[in-house]
Amino acid sequence: MKWLKTENDTTYIEDHTEDITFRLYGSKKYTKYDIADTKQKRHILYRPNTPFNLGFGVNYRFIGVNLGFNLPFVNQHNDKYGKTTYLDLQTHIYLRKLVVDFYGQSYKGYYIANPKAVFGNDYAALNPYPMRPDIENLNLGLNVQYIFNDKKFSYRAPNLQNEYQKKSAGSFIVGAEIFFAKIEGDSSLVPANIIDTTFLRDEHYYRSGIASIAANFGYAYTYVFKKHFFVSLSFTGGLGANQTRLFFENGHVSHNVGLQFSNTIRGSIGYNSSRYFAGIHYVGMTTRSKMPIPGTYQTFGTGNFRVSLVRRFALKKPLWKTKEI
Repeated sequence: MKWLKTENDTTYIEDHTEDITFRLYGSKKYTKYDIADTKQKRHILYRPNTPFNLGFGVNYRFIGVNLGFNLPFVNQHNDKYGKTTYLDLQTHIYLRKLVVDFYGQSYKGYYIANPKAVFGNDYAALNPYPMRPDIENLNLGLNVQYIFNDKKFSYRAPNLQNEYQKKSAGSFIVGAEIFFAKIEGDSSLVPANIIDTTFLRDEHYYRSGIASIAANFGYAYTYVFKKHFFVSLSFTGGLGANQTRLFFENGHVSHNVGLQFSNTIRGSIGYNSSRYFAGIHYVGMTTRSKMPIPGTYQTFGTGNFRVSLVRRFALKKPLWKTKEI
């Protein structure tokens, strides 16, 4: 696999994959689901109540292990937002020439994040965040992207912290993605007491599923100042096709094939050096799919927000011999 091999330009990137990278971190993963009616200019925003986890992790070469813990004294919002149970296997793999994002998520328990727009001020005053413990969803996705300027630009530096970007550099990125999602509740996902009864043409569905495929293209850039401080930002936009199905309360099932729009944003800011790293980094993906009802669409999104403190420890000799990619 010679096309995956990279020889870094050492004036731009300092390699620390042979060091032991130890980190303390705080992390919050999330998913979201939005229903939009462009004609009525209204949205319903569903959000889960996910915790902010604290933990530690270790990286060596391509192997990384992170252990996070939900500490009760940090997360005390169940009374306000309701309880969410979830399994989130969201994983981001940063090779030198490739980035691989895998999304495997199951969430149950949501609340409506914009109650004033959905129900009106009077109702929202009495019910600040209406809860839907019955709503559950399943997301599966894979996104693979190729980095053109891998010799000078490092995704690993801000995201894995096992490289040090010494000078500013950027790269074009191209890739492809596939995504599956299902969301359902015991009753309509459009509340019966919504203030605007013309929303979604007064159609009420309790389940939706999408399958999509798209190609994406974008650009990433890391700006380094005073040798150690950095700001890194990348954006990719995707265009493809999706098949969407809606299951209505009256027993009717509707489906359509339409355009699929998506985007992935990665951003980070902090301090990096040969031994230390401190920073904030974020990865977020959003897909937008047209629904069978004219002038409407639904949005699935997922992401991870993290704060990291890192120390690298140099080894006198490698733990094992292997060919790097």
